[in-house]
Amino acid sequence: MPAGSIDFGKYIASYRNFPKPGILFRDISPLLASSKGMNCAIEQLSAEVAGLELDLVAGIESRGFLFSTPLAVRLGIGSMMIRKPGKLPGNLVHESYDLEYGSAELSMQADAPVAGRSVLLVDDLMATGGTMMAARSLLRSCGAVVPACVVIVELAALGGRAALDMPLIALKVYDDSR
Repeated sequence: MPAGSIDFGKYIASYRNFPKPGILFRDISPLLASSKGMNCAIEQLSAEVAGLELDLVAGIESRGFLFSTPLAVRLGIGSMMIRKPGKLPGNLVHESYDLEYGSAELSMQADAPVAGRSVLLVDDLMATGGTMMAARSLLRSCGAVVPACVVIVELAALGGRAALDMPLIALKVYDDSR
């Protein structure tokens, strides 16, 4: 844990067998309910990415939005959304991916102002890395440079960091995801 940071584990609740048997669900609701916790999270994330030259922050639906927009405001840059199908208007690009218990798809507007720009990816949780890799693929397909990703919770036992093969900043890492 970097100097001056807090243990974000006190803001994360754990629920066994949710959403299905065998899963240990890490819930960020207590963090969202705490002004102090949220301020510390945004402050810590902004400090962690301070050395990167960023143009935009992209939040992944839906809990990624809860952190991407305040982080973008703190950094003085714009924010954009990467969403599930049927949630964005206009000409879209899509990316399908596998989850630890199924498959899904992400979309973004094809004319999003990302070409040649540095875009930080933000989500609430990293498990196997499928969602983050799909979002990165979408951004790259539109010409963006993705220098790093940030999450609030990383489930290290599921191997997402290694699969991602790029810098990942996590506020809280758990090694006992199941």
